[in-house]
Amino acid sequence: MPLIKHHRLLDDPWVSVDADAEIPDGKPIIVSLERWRAERDSLIHRGGPLGIRLAADQSSDDIADDLDRFKMVALHFPKFTDGRAYSTARLLRERHGFEGEVRATGQVLRDQFLFMWRCGFDAFEVASTDALEAWHKAM
Repeated sequence: MPLIKHHRLLDDPWVSVDADAEIPDGKPIIVSLERWRAERDSLIHRGGPLGIRLAADQSSDDIADDLDRFKMVALHFPKFTDGRAYSTARLLRERHGFEGEVRATGQVLRDQFLFMWRCGFDAFEVASTDALEAWHKAM
């Protein structure tokens, strides 16, 4: 999936690891909250950048004590009318002081880029490379 970050289209270095998938060595990985809870100790000691993916019904409070372990938090929009990730992004930045990447995933629509950015998102998984032009117009 194309990634917009720093106002441009980038190759995504992160590997999203499914629940039962083997974890690649040395690569930046994104794991679910459930996998983090189940394999916390081994993930901490594996080395390499670590990111976490939160579903819309999961809270920033669920990871607050471990935020210093993550370089990236991916927040999922299951549908464009579900705005819970906006609040989570804002809380990550303002309440918890998270300075790493906050990524929007799922139903990321160009009409919402500016609102997402204002809430603290700084990376966006988009459906197509055509979204870059819309990003520039929004900004």
